[in-house]
Amino acid sequence: MESFDNTVIEQRDPMYFCYTAAQLDYLRSRDRILGVAIDRIGPVRREVNPDLFSALVNSIVGQQISTKAQTTIWRRICDEMGCVTPAQVLARGPEGMQRFGISMRKAQYICAAAERVRSGEFDIGTLAGLPDDEVCRVLSAMPGIGVWTAEMLMTFSMQRPDIVSFGDLAIQRGIRMLYRHRKVTPELFRRYRRRWSPCGTVASLYLWAVAGGAIEGLRDPAARRKNF
Repeated sequence: MESFDNTVIEQRDPMYFCYTAAQLDYLRSRDRILGVAIDRIGPVRREVNPDLFSALVNSIVGQQISTKAQTTIWRRICDEMGCVTPAQVLARGPEGMQRFGISMRKAQYICAAAERVRSGEFDIGTLAGLPDDEVCRVLSAMPGIGVWTAEMLMTFSMQRPDIVSFGDLAIQRGIRMLYRHRKVTPELFRRYRRRWSPCGTVASLYLWAVAGGAIEGLRDPAARRKNF
């Protein structure tokens, strides 16, 4: 297992994902193309939410919608609720949660999670002590929560160091753009993930940046060509 020092790269604000210079150096040593992207993009700042329940709600909100839409809806929820707690969620119920701009199904999933946490059936705090695969297993047993949602929680709340989500479309787009693939197969994805481990989450931060247009002129090879 590779060990790293604790020198944090610029992300000294606890509200942003923290990573170290040693992690960046490791990724540069393992992957020249990613290393060039890291140097061109510079430090990446991604907000984190240490509160596991509200982060879980945010992850459910973000299922199968764009990051921009997720940000808009989440801001709307936070502006009204302040602290997003099980009690706040259950006081509104599925209909009240739906009014924030999410589907009824997502609203029901959020309320179901809130009820399990409030009743004590699910002790969300125990997730912090579980390995990554167990976090996925425990969360996936709950209605409407799958591997992607668990991976986003581990990334943007728990700050786990080695999360790269095959189910995240922007991650796949970032890989296609950076390495010029028209398609990312499971085997190809596993190869990259092994290359970046145990610093996969930092690689993910840069792939999201690439997918979002951080490198000017870089296009997605899988994008459809326009017919004129």
